[in-house]
Amino acid sequence: MAGDDVDRTLATMGPRLRGVRERRGVTLAAVSCATGISRSTLSRIETGRRKPTLEVLLQLSKEYGVSLDELAGTTPAPQPEPRAAAPLSFGDDKAVLPLTPYVGGLHAHKHVLPALEDPPARPRQVSHDGYEWLCVLYGRLWLALGNQDLVLTSGDAVEFDTRIPHGVTNAGHAAPVEYLIMFGPQGERLRLRTPPAAGRRIGDRKAAE
Repeated sequence: MAGDDVDRTLATMGPRLRGVRERRGVTLAAVSCATGISRSTLSRIETGRRKPTLEVLLQLSKEYGVSLDELAGTTPAPQPEPRAAAPLSFGDDKAVLPLTPYVGGLHAHKHVLPALEDPPARPRQVSHDGYEWLCVLYGRLWLALGNQDLVLTSGDAVEFDTRIPHGVTNAGHAAPVEYLIMFGPQGERLRLRTPPAAGRRIGDRKAAE
């Protein structure tokens, strides 16, 4: 701490000490009796006419039950607690974890479908404006897309225009299925930025090796 900072800290120490004492509801006489510091010394420190020594500050810190940082006004600002992950919200037949809290643009969610006791029926289909990208993380997912029926497993991904009637259900019996969805309500789409030609060159080079 630079000299000017020390002087500023000591200049504000007196009012801080007085504020702490008054919040505790004790008099100078009572503090003097408890610490052995004369009442006149305490009064001069509180009014800024005398700079407190480290010994005096340690005694007052212990008496008032506060830290030296608090007396000096240098207590670090409290750090915000880490945000907990948003809890899963359960609907009628699945759990949904939103991954993007903002409004507009692409939205991402994690969906979990529970295991089924009976063989599933063909999923009920819906259609609406937008575009969707879906990737299965675990289990087997039945996607009914228009007249097509696809069973997707871990690592499989699809993308489709949501104006096409579509619906999903758990294609398995003994385990849940987890999958990610990214949805663009106005038709936004993911953009593949890796040039296909570059991929072919790498493949060709590996084949040559």
